[in-house]
Amino acid sequence: MADVEMTELQKLEAGLEYHYDDPEVAARKTQAVTACARLAATDQNDAEAYEAAARAILGSAGTHLDIQPGFHCDYGKNIHVGDEFTANYNVTILDIAPVTIGDHCMLGPGTLITTVGHPVDGARRRGHVAFAKPVTLGDDVWVGGSASIMPGITIGSNVVVGAGAVVTHDVPSNCVVAGVPARVIRQLEPEG
Repeated sequence: MADVEMTELQKLEAGLEYHYDDPEVAARKTQAVTACARLAATDQNDAEAYEAAARAILGSAGTHLDIQPGFHCDYGKNIHVGDEFTANYNVTILDIAPVTIGDHCMLGPGTLITTVGHPVDGARRRGHVAFAKPVTLGDDVWVGGSASIMPGITIGSNVVVGAGAVVTHDVPSNCVVAGVPARVIRQLEPEG
């Protein structure tokens, strides 16, 4: 049986390195840009229409979805949020790989969640190579303004990520993390 070459999109979906300028991969971003522009053009005073435009971007969303203006994503359909989700102003979620966010989560203004990264080797970056790793946030996570969550990160439940933090390692449940890179600075009592 002959080996079948994978497309760049198949590589991306398999968690392998891929070329981000491939037409199939780039088409996802174009669709997301269009959907985000549609959301931005929707009158926020028409709550039903605005929520419908927000839901049309995402892969799935629970009850009480609240996405403020300035929202951007790479694909949209890889974003899955639970009940009572809030994304404040100017949130960016680069969802080339899946982003799963639990119930009762809030993303502060200017938050970046990215599943995409690039090789450290400059020659490979010049070849437009990228990789994607899923990001997961548990329930009751509050991400402070201008925080960044890097590819492949899992954040537990009942976590506060301090404003401006850069999360480069997994975060256990029931804590506050802050700093660059983020580290646990305080334990919290488990919810429940």
